[in-house]
Amino acid sequence: MEFRQKALARLQSPEELDVPVRLARPQGALVLALVAVVLATGGWWAVTGTVDTHETAEGVLTHTEGGYLLQSPYAGEVTALYTQPGKQLAAGAAVAAVRTADGRTQTVHAVVAGEVVQLPVQIGAVVSAGADLASVVRSAKPGEPLVAVLYPDAATAAQMSAGDPVDVTVQTVPEQTFGTLRGTVLAVGRAAESAQQITAFLGDAQLAQAFTAKGQQPVPVVVRLHTDAHNASGYAWSKKSGPPYALQPSAVVSASVRTAAQHPIDWLLP
Repeated sequence: MEFRQKALARLQSPEELDVPVRLARPQGALVLALVAVVLATGGWWAVTGTVDTHETAEGVLTHTEGGYLLQSPYAGEVTALYTQPGKQLAAGAAVAAVRTADGRTQTVHAVVAGEVVQLPVQIGAVVSAGADLASVVRSAKPGEPLVAVLYPDAATAAQMSAGDPVDVTVQTVPEQTFGTLRGTVLAVGRAAESAQQITAFLGDAQLAQAFTAKGQQPVPVVVRLHTDAHNASGYAWSKKSGPPYALQPSAVVSASVRTAAQHPIDWLLP
């Protein structure tokens, strides 16, 4: 009971009333000042600073006019092939001969000039009318520059615009040895495309199916590849030398597109 009375007396008459109250130690004030500086710097950077963003997409190397599938208008046996992959065809050039059931031999000709990419048939094969004989990339003459056509989904394509820098990785070229192709977005498609539309442009149904997997309808994005006459491939690469051979049309690529820089505060605003 005596202890309790002393405690109550002390509360009624607190000691050291003349001693100034210390709100914070000097170290605490320094930390508080540093936090304030960091917050102010972060706010200034969020408003005035910029951050590059990247969008990725799969695609293929081709010419600007795309390609086409040359199909046989005749049913019968393939008796001759007059070309091979990598060869340039003139418009109307003979591609294959087909012997029909009545014993007549019919010649199948190229629709337009271009470079042969694939010949899915061999001599002796029996084909039906409408069967694929050749995959051809349209080009008027050998050496026409290639472009990369990307097929991102609509949401990704909406972030891209003409002039955006692009790094293109070619599936058939070792990236660690030769680096990536340099390019620039030339055009972004206005609408999504179906597998049938992509097949009609590329002349390759398998690629079209790959780009439209899971029911997606991608938007085509055309990338102009930077040229470099000092490289054997004819194009500019992230590594100076580049591959010592020419690039082939229909090579599958993956690309990283550096889209317009954004202010960090834009991420927080609706």
